[in-house]
Amino acid sequence: MTTPVPQTQTTADESLLPRLLKVAQHLSEQKDVPRLLDALLREACYLCGADAGVAWLYDDAREGEGLRCLCRAPGAAQFREASRWFRPLDAGGLVEACFQVGEPQTVVLDKQPLAEPDRTVLETLVPDAQALQLWPLYNHEGRVTGVLQLLYRKAVPRNLQRLEHGHLIFQSMLTYGGIALSNLSQVQELKELLDAFIKVLAQAIDAKSPHTSAHCQRVPVITELLAQAACDDEGNFADFQLDEEGWYELHVAAWLHDCGKLATPDSVLDKSTKLHTLHDRIDEVASRFATLRAEIRFQYEKESLQTPELEPSLRERMEQEIDALTADLAFLERINRGGERMPPDDQQRVKDMAQRTWTDAWGQSRPLLTEDEVKNLCIPRGTLTPEERQIINGHMDVTLDMLGSLPFPAKLKRVPEYAGGHHEKMDGTGFPLGLTREQMSIPARIMAIADVFEALTAKERPYKTPLKLSEALAIMQRMRDNHHLDPDLYQLFIHSRVWRRYGEMHLDPVQLDVEDGSAFG
Repeated sequence: MTTPVPQTQTTADESLLPRLLKVAQHLSEQKDVPRLLDALLREACYLCGADAGVAWLYDDAREGEGLRCLCRAPGAAQFREASRWFRPLDAGGLVEACFQVGEPQTVVLDKQPLAEPDRTVLETLVPDAQALQLWPLYNHEGRVTGVLQLLYRKAVPRNLQRLEHGHLIFQSMLTYGGIALSNLSQVQELKELLDAFIKVLAQAIDAKSPHTSAHCQRVPVITELLAQAACDDEGNFADFQLDEEGWYELHVAAWLHDCGKLATPDSVLDKSTKLHTLHDRIDEVASRFATLRAEIRFQYEKESLQTPELEPSLRERMEQEIDALTADLAFLERINRGGERMPPDDQQRVKDMAQRTWTDAWGQSRPLLTEDEVKNLCIPRGTLTPEERQIINGHMDVTLDMLGSLPFPAKLKRVPEYAGGHHEKMDGTGFPLGLTREQMSIPARIMAIADVFEALTAKERPYKTPLKLSEALAIMQRMRDNHHLDPDLYQLFIHSRVWRRYGEMHLDPVQLDVEDGSAFG
């Protein structure tokens, strides 16, 4: 039988009024939904004398919308699913009915048959329950967003005996709790939306160039591993700690650290070889070598007809010249892929090669390599010319402009500084602002190490083979010695074995050639 909740008033217990004020303050201090619901349920059970309580929230943002049990109060000890979202209720149950009607209800169980969903819930929570109460929760718009279910092993008290005007005060507490819950849920939903947005943005950046794919997704992994090591350190970083808000601020910055690459031209961002523009111009160079080979063979055949007695020596000369051409082309194809270092002798060989000529389809003599091709092929590191390097470095200016234009709340105000510092160097020779170590925060210096290590060990860069841990750590050690990386954080990076833990998660087994990193400390 369902009956209205009693409205009877009783003698006041003045000691509970300060408690209610503390409850209101306690509810307002909660930062996540389960804790807020737990506080609300505990007070509801106390005021009503209930043996257990369960909070049901309506969820329409997940697959299979409906009322889901999110929290239970002490007393339902057998309930093991308190921290998980699940939906054991079908339409027609008591909780569903309270949610739809929006009115509190008291149910005496031995006088009313229960539907299967309700029996399942009660058997899970309080098998010997004799009665229950249902209280709707309202948001600030007056819309029902959930239901509090209180369970009794004995009869429901005729009134809320602990308070004068008990029902009114209790209903006010529920209203306050419902509004606090609504506000917290909206904050959480906006946070989830921001998280999803920054990850979509990072995925778009990575998808823009297959040669840097997953970079924006892997840098946060290294960043957070090293930041945790700094928080755990009792030496140089004993005073460094991140609270929940600090961790989220670093998380957002790490995911957005390369957002400026959205404005970088594809021809530069996607330049996989030195001669790449809209396509790889090495094929054009190879066609000229094919023309030279044809000219050499033609010359051999012509001279052999004129002087047959010299044919053996002419053939030998032809084969030597063709072998030399083949070796030169193989050399150009190799250096076109770029690398960590191109020796001066190799650069001179390119310039010497450019002095050779070939005959085009119109019979005109042209240099084997153009001036622009020589400039690009002689790039000492990587595949970018100084001008192209300047263009791609400009993504940091764009990153700072983009992030600086966003109205970050106070809890995220350092996101631009963290994200914008990962190309700065400790001696002030980095970019975009030329900051020194003393001018940079610890999180910004952490991100600089994370960005370098990911780039060195990345498997998608076509201009270089994936570096093994020994090679990457040796390069980072030199960068530390040259005052490019923070020495204390680099030492922590080595000693905490962040490099190894990341490697086991994201690198190929062949890259994991170092077990003890002490030689690189």
